[in-house]
Amino acid sequence: MKKEVVAMLLAGGQGSRLYALTSHVAKPAVPFGGKYRIIDFPLSNCANSGIDTVGVLTQYRPLELNSYIGNGQPWDLDVSDGGVHILPPYMREGDQGTWYKGTANAIYQNIGFLDQYDPEYVVILSGDHIYKMDYTDMVALHKKTDAACTISVLEVTMQEATRFGIMNVDEDDRIFEFEEKPAHPKSNLASMGIYVFTWSKLRQYLMDDEADPNSANDFGKNIIPNMLNAGEKLMAYRFHGYWKDVGTIDSLWDANMDMLAPRSSIDLYDPSWPIYARTPIKPPHVTGPDAKISHCLVTGGCQVDGTVANSVLFHSATVEKGADVQYSILMPGAVVKSGAKVYYTIVAENGVIESGAQVGAPPDDSPDWGIAVVASGVTIGKDAVVSPHAMIRKDVKGGEKA
Repeated sequence: MKKEVVAMLLAGGQGSRLYALTSHVAKPAVPFGGKYRIIDFPLSNCANSGIDTVGVLTQYRPLELNSYIGNGQPWDLDVSDGGVHILPPYMREGDQGTWYKGTANAIYQNIGFLDQYDPEYVVILSGDHIYKMDYTDMVALHKKTDAACTISVLEVTMQEATRFGIMNVDEDDRIFEFEEKPAHPKSNLASMGIYVFTWSKLRQYLMDDEADPNSANDFGKNIIPNMLNAGEKLMAYRFHGYWKDVGTIDSLWDANMDMLAPRSSIDLYDPSWPIYARTPIKPPHVTGPDAKISHCLVTGGCQVDGTVANSVLFHSATVEKGADVQYSILMPGAVVKSGAKVYYTIVAENGVIESGAQVGAPPDDSPDWGIAVVASGVTIGKDAVVSPHAMIRKDVKGGEKA
């Protein structure tokens, strides 16, 4: 069954830089923006771009992510001649089976899946980015220029460029050099980790890469440099919209706060490009007579009787009377009890902050300040104090400091 375009979504990352938030779930399954999960954004981009065949490559703690994706119905990816496919590592005949060793190896292990659709082009995506993109425009550039690979790039400051893979291009945006996190970058075109490949070309490079015992089996470290060294045509696709890699606590918190910006450059209310999600059916949120809510996202099923400002509340979150929540993220089922204070904190699913406890603090001159995190299902006991920047993975007893 031939398809012109198939997308492969790399969603198996452990997300170690998200620490306590990924102790029970893969990074793409982390809740985001009040009603979404991170993976909703690339899946919705595929659906809105008319790409109806998507392979989702899972590895680390895949159960919740697999259950969430299901048959792909929320993203209109439940079609009979394509759809969304969960692709975990598997054991082949005469083989002991291996985890995905790198991004390129993950695609290599699923050559059979791609071959059954025999696509002209393969779009490689990451499962930990927040953005809206029409992939058809990128594929169109790839076809127009007859490229072997097209890489989406974003202009960043020269100071930021040291943190990214940087593409150096000529006047036609043809890539002639790739630098991985250069100390002295020559340009500010940062790779977004979004690729379009001509499948016949990529297939051969994957085979050759797998045969190299010294390869890291990675697109950025191996496949892209190898294609450049071989003289293949690689093009840069310039992206100008909102994009954020939410692979760290700070960037995840920042991106959630961006949802509150009055002129956020990512419009979640645009009917022409909706972000779909599998959301639970909950009643409308309820605010009590003493509630004070300002500049917040409050999702269905929430009960707010206290003070909440500049915060994002996912479904079923509770803020009791006398509680104070500022610049924080309360994930599904989180509870902040009366008299508790939560500042600059992410409380993961079903976390409980007992009465009188304080978690996090407003920014100050302390070099140790940062966003505090309370892991899924963890309870912070009555009158306990959790310092800024703390990563709490287990219960804190009443009156303790952490």
